[in-house]
Amino acid sequence: MPAAFPPHSPALLPIVGSDFAFPVRRVYCVGRNYAAHAREMGSDPNREPPFFFCKPGDADAVIAVAAGQTGDIAYPSVTQDLHHEIELVVAIGAAGRDIPVGQAAAHIYGYAVGLDLTRRDLQGQMKAQGRPWEIGKAFDQSAPIGPITPRQSGSELNTGAIALTVDGALRQQGRLEQMI
Repeated sequence: MPAAFPPHSPALLPIVGSDFAFPVRRVYCVGRNYAAHAREMGSDPNREPPFFFCKPGDADAVIAVAAGQTGDIAYPSVTQDLHHEIELVVAIGAAGRDIPVGQAAAHIYGYAVGLDLTRRDLQGQMKAQGRPWEIGKAFDQSAPIGPITPRQSGSELNTGAIALTVDGALRQQGRLEQMI
């Protein structure tokens, strides 16, 4: 059946060392994935486990940022309090369901660095009203992501540093082994 109008284009991320692009289908995010950040946001990481939420996986939300380049996005509408967090992006390349932990790494295509942008004031308003806070997380240009580096066979990315600088000033730094 033909579409009534052209469908949204998937986001395509460059792949390091390849002329191909990685097509993004969904962006699953893990909330409260660092104990220190969970405490900063008023949660107890020992009592409240990480949780999942989604951002759109289309080219409206996911912005491909080339290696060595600075991403350029428009300041989002409606907010006065835009927050950014550096994140490890895990690109899933093989489908699966009920995957045993020992086999999960085989489904990973590669890794990238991304930003999780949040309209924190809108998120807070929705949380205070007991409503879903998608408006604070899922908006146009809310997920800038760098190139995907393919995973080396038999290896997982469990250690290493990740940091964010803005205009030359260090804003965030951590280690992957600090993730919950």
